[in-house]
Amino acid sequence: MLETVVIVVHLAMALGLVVLILLQHGKGADAGASFGAGASATVFGSQGSATFLSRFTAILAAVFFITSLGLAYYAKEKADMIRNAGLPDPAVVEQRQESVPAASDVPVPQEQQKPAASEGDVPATPEQK
Repeated sequence: MLETVVIVVHLAMALGLVVLILLQHGKGADAGASFGAGASATVFGSQGSATFLSRFTAILAAVFFITSLGLAYYAKEKADMIRNAGLPDPAVVEQRQESVPAASDVPVPQEQQKPAASEGDVPATPEQK
């Protein structure tokens, strides 16, 4: 339950960071603002938006970082629980299943089914005949 809450908060912080970063003006925006690009029409005033958005972005980034650490902790706990419970690791089970050859539906020609004429698996050379 708590892991689900952390995932939801993590996703909300990620989306919030994307939106806030896109709202902020880059360093090159100052040149455009000097030609009347609406610097006075901002919601937080001419200088207030930079500090407010920067601080809020920093807060969201810190919460995003904390939730990332929390999710890593939950993943480690799940892996330890699987290891300690004696359950097979899903990655190992998947690897074992891949190593088992599948039965072929393609028929094998009759000449490949016959054993070699000589002893063992090596066919006889012309000198041996």
